[in-house]
Amino acid sequence: MIRSLTLAAGLTLGSGAMALAEDRPTLHVYTYDSFVSDWGPGPQIEQAFEDICACDLQFTATGDGAALLARLQLEGARSKADVVLGLDTNLTARATATGLFAPHGTTPDLSNLPVAWNDPVFLPYDWGYFAFVYDQTKLPAPPTSFKALAAAPDDLKIVIQDPRSSTPGLGLLYWVKAAYGDQSEAVWAGLAPHILTVTKGWSEAYGLFLDGEADMVLSYTTSPSYHIIAEEDLSKAAAIFDEGHYMQIEVAAKLAASDQPALADQFLAFLVSDRAQSVIPTTNWMYPVIMPDGGLPNGFETPVAAGDALLLDPDEAETLRKPALEEWRRVLSR
Repeated sequence: MIRSLTLAAGLTLGSGAMALAEDRPTLHVYTYDSFVSDWGPGPQIEQAFEDICACDLQFTATGDGAALLARLQLEGARSKADVVLGLDTNLTARATATGLFAPHGTTPDLSNLPVAWNDPVFLPYDWGYFAFVYDQTKLPAPPTSFKALAAAPDDLKIVIQDPRSSTPGLGLLYWVKAAYGDQSEAVWAGLAPHILTVTKGWSEAYGLFLDGEADMVLSYTTSPSYHIIAEEDLSKAAAIFDEGHYMQIEVAAKLAASDQPALADQFLAFLVSDRAQSVIPTTNWMYPVIMPDGGLPNGFETPVAAGDALLLDPDEAETLRKPALEEWRRVLSR
């Protein structure tokens, strides 16, 4: 009898807890795979936001940023997403044209973002520079330009990402285009013999590099910071190119069809708060848009001078996207 009463009480309490959980609104956020990994910012962001929102924050991983936009375009206004997190300025013009997004209404002081920002729809939350990462113990004298990489022996292999599904892959297209303009096809022709493979996303590419399958991988100047801080491994470095480095600014936005617009606004405001921004450097391994109260950790200094930063205007990036992609496909299919 005592056991039965205890069980009945437990069921009653459990039902109450379930009812309480069901009363909490759910915020659905679409993002990319690495953001929600165990080592990414997702788990900490989720816990910190749920502490203040009286809600259930649910992340949905959809691949890399370009794949994320493709999914939203497919789902349209029927998407369950309230917020999208992980597009960048190379995609915002195309995303705006879908009509799926609404203004965020947040006006943060983006003191650590090196460019002016006035987009009312897309809110930046981190930024960085694309770079080829290598192992100094295996490649003591890395190429220091695209031309030097093209001129390297054919057995020097790199891994890059597909620009149709990956924001780093698309960023590489614009990096070459911004640096070389009409000469970019010739640059790709020189790079082609060195490309071991083209992966769908960043995680697969970086994994191949760590497994020793390639000498260099398209990633970020901040990627070695992970190895330094998290693993005390000083062997990884970013090759600094004479042409400069293309900048990536990652953004979040609210879906116009969201059934939780106030909660979505609250999340976007939280994303650029000190509590969230302090998580970014050592989980997403990018620069925060707002300098955290504690500053940046040692080992997170930028090796790229401000004058060497490359970035296309979102509208210009969208105009160049199709011809740059066709150029890339034409060269790599030879």
